[in-house]
Amino acid sequence: MALSRENPYGAFNFTVALGTTADTSSVVAGFSDVSGLGNEVKFSEYRNGNEKVNHVRKIANVNTTDDVTLKRGVVGDLSLFAWLTSTRTGVFDPRTVIISLLDEKRDTVCKWTLTNAQPKKWVGPTMAAKGGGEVAMEELHLVAEQIDFTSTVQ
Repeated sequence: MALSRENPYGAFNFTVALGTTADTSSVVAGFSDVSGLGNEVKFSEYRNGNEKVNHVRKIANVNTTDDVTLKRGVVGDLSLFAWLTSTRTGVFDPRTVIISLLDEKRDTVCKWTLTNAQPKKWVGPTMAAKGGGEVAMEELHLVAEQIDFTSTVQ
């Protein structure tokens, strides 16, 4: 089956839905960067003593997901830091986070779904008085139990 598009999509149009909270069904936030979308399958090596070949077999077992980092300019919204604060005080609030890549018409072309995502780390802005045109940025690092990829392109 041939793809209907030869050129890859740009990485500059995307949305991030931060999952269900108590007061809304989904918080959609604007971010300048998303990084760390990755998954790794771990393998065990195994060989029977009576194998006819002189090499080990690779047996897939557990898989791990990479930490996902979201970056945005500081806008005075406390929701990211509040989620981290509640997590560190023992409130279990895992969320389904959906990162959607959009085409030039702003239609969704694919999604990454982070299952049971939780905040791991928040990093505030670096500030310097010598400044000029730099934007104050904050980061939220998420852990997730699973990352799934789906495409809406037929």
